[in-house]
Amino acid sequence: MCKDKLENKKNELMEFDEKYNKIVVGVDEAGRGPLAGPVVAGAVIVIQDFPELQEINDSKKLTEKKRERLFEAIEKNCIVGIGIASEKEIDEMNILNATFLAMRRAINQVAEKSAFDIVLVDGNHLIREYEGEQECIVKGDSKSLAIATASIVAKVTRDRILCEIAKEFPEYEFEKHKGYGTKKHREILLEKGVCRYHRKTFLKKILKTNFFPILRSE
Repeated sequence: MCKDKLENKKNELMEFDEKYNKIVVGVDEAGRGPLAGPVVAGAVIVIQDFPELQEINDSKKLTEKKRERLFEAIEKNCIVGIGIASEKEIDEMNILNATFLAMRRAINQVAEKSAFDIVLVDGNHLIREYEGEQECIVKGDSKSLAIATASIVAKVTRDRILCEIAKEFPEYEFEKHKGYGTKKHREILLEKGVCRYHRKTFLKKILKTNFFPILRSE
């Protein structure tokens, strides 16, 4: 994308947030669909302009290398909160409620650093049990600068977590599929069984059982 188009996109995303005339926190998640690992939420207040902002977009449209570089710039120039809900919490309360939990945790981190007026959350669900002002924005990661930055924060954080898990369980190749239900991941599951980072409630159809007798812990 040429420089002028990047600048125009940045301005479009900024203008979306600025129309609220309020301090905006953007919130997005990563990891609702995978078979393993946590769900992670990012919450971000964009407090100043910086050169990398013109490259910000929905994290799914960026390369891993670019996401990593932008993540570092966002951390330096924005107010950032990160919330995590574990695979155990996902199994206990279901993925939607665990996602809301991660989002509330991310927002609480931001609240410890700065006051704000409204939360803009990606998707079509308001955050349950969050009592502040909020608005859900469908496809918000391509409309709102705050949500787009939160999308990058959530994605990069979760990918890093899965790469660390991969060091503990190299045979599952988490660094490649990041816990998603790829063909290779499913084949490994059928061969080796589950490890402690797998979401048991997500595996019933794949393993055709509600009972997981072999839970690899090392």
